[in-house]
Amino acid sequence: MQHAEPQSGVSTTFAPLRNPAFRAIWTASQISSLGWLVQTVAISWLMATISASDLMVALVQAASTLPVFFLSILAGAIADNFSRRWVMFAGHCLLALASTVLVISVGLGFISPWLILGLGFLAGCGFALHDPAWHASIGDILHKRDIPAAVTLTSVGYNIVRSVGPALGGVILAFFGPLTAFAIAALCDLTPLGAIWRTKWHVRPSPLPRERMTTAIRDGLRFTAMSFEIRSAVVRATLFGMASISILALLPLVVRDHLQSGPIVYGILLAGFGGGAFAAGICNSLLRRIMSQNKLVAVASVACAACCLSLALTSSVVVAALALALGGAGWLITWTGIDVAVQLASPRWVVGRTLSIYYALSAGGMAAGSWVWGTVAQNYSLTWALEGASGALLLVAAAGLLFPVRPWEEADQESSDFHPPDLALDLKPRSGPIGVKIEYSISDENIEAFLGCMRARRHVQSRAGARNWTLQRNLQTPSVWTETFRTPTWMDFLRLNHRLTAADKDLGEQLQALHDGQRPPQTVLSVERTTEAARTRPIEVVSRLLR
Repeated sequence: MQHAEPQSGVSTTFAPLRNPAFRAIWTASQISSLGWLVQTVAISWLMATISASDLMVALVQAASTLPVFFLSILAGAIADNFSRRWVMFAGHCLLALASTVLVISVGLGFISPWLILGLGFLAGCGFALHDPAWHASIGDILHKRDIPAAVTLTSVGYNIVRSVGPALGGVILAFFGPLTAFAIAALCDLTPLGAIWRTKWHVRPSPLPRERMTTAIRDGLRFTAMSFEIRSAVVRATLFGMASISILALLPLVVRDHLQSGPIVYGILLAGFGGGAFAAGICNSLLRRIMSQNKLVAVASVACAACCLSLALTSSVVVAALALALGGAGWLITWTGIDVAVQLASPRWVVGRTLSIYYALSAGGMAAGSWVWGTVAQNYSLTWALEGASGALLLVAAAGLLFPVRPWEEADQESSDFHPPDLALDLKPRSGPIGVKIEYSISDENIEAFLGCMRARRHVQSRAGARNWTLQRNLQTPSVWTETFRTPTWMDFLRLNHRLTAADKDLGEQLQALHDGQRPPQTVLSVERTTEAARTRPIEVVSRLLR
């Protein structure tokens, strides 16, 4: 695996760039992002000029984020079961296709609001396929301690481009027209295709066959639902996305109606948003040392609330630019903090799915928010929409009391080595259900510690795939305790054990230390057999003879 060299302490922001694979794809991504931002400015302004509907303008943001809501979970399962590199390549192919069709349509003069939204939706499908695979690949390419720096660097790089791209897009749009802007974006989308094609990195292969998509999705959903850290992060991301997207979704209307300006000012304001995000990214490591991650995300939500309120009340371009810089800082701090929290809480076998669930729900929140705030602006006023979004962001900050974003930990999430036990029966992968019993001998003074370990054990085993987990105490020999659970098939039993990380296996060692027997805890495996099939088979034969 191509890892950056381990360093002592916390990785610096730019340490991941020492890795050639990460550096090549990161650089290509910035070029692609530059094209995307130029295209976004042109599309948003083009929609504002060809459509009188405020809702249609706001839906430009929703069109590219809605596919992430619908497709990300499937894309995460694909990223965990197939080559993440080729999944990334396929996602960028869809982006390039959307940009190319847009260039041809504008060049031929065939353009409409619904065509713009449709091509935005196609580009969103490319993002939905690419993003889980790329973010999951960061852990494959880099050392674990470099993951926070890499996620921050990815956001910082995007926001460096955001500082330049929108202003560049405004200039191109004002002096050369939308066709030139779309052509530049299409050319930029080809760069990542070349970088991914040339760059390779080693991924530890799984000894097991690929899962079915339905099973993979179900397992990812179960793991996410049973992980408090991931669940809290996803809820916060969804709420934040729903409220904070108002800044970007309504900004074209702010420029047109409140500031009475054109595309150049729109680009400058987006550059201010990106500049604030860039500054926050550079200071992110320092900010994490000053306050906890949960408080930092709450403060970032308050910063975005202040941005919305300022945009609602000001008619000054300078004040709006400063407010957007503050909003951009809050935007970056929130998304990088939550992204890293999900990555570090996820084992490698499921990281693509947990990230995709996070992207799906946060994108769904942004799509819903774009529609809500656009509807409020159209039916009431733009000021009401921005003030409402500001209040919602304050509530999101308070939600940290119920859904805290946990501090980043260096837990070992790599799968541990597992060797299947020797069996006297020849089981097929689909044989089952499989029953598992593990017997412990626990003295009275160790019962409380044992039960504490078992509470954690139940959580670990269940989210890895165990069903019907129970803990039983022998009534005739009270010192004997039996842990039992089932898996639907023999393959599911193998997957469960391959999914247990080294950190999970430490829990098993703690249980062995509490065990009083002369031999280690004994594991008994059994395959369940029903008598119903044997009884009904002769009846089926007779029924055929009677026909």
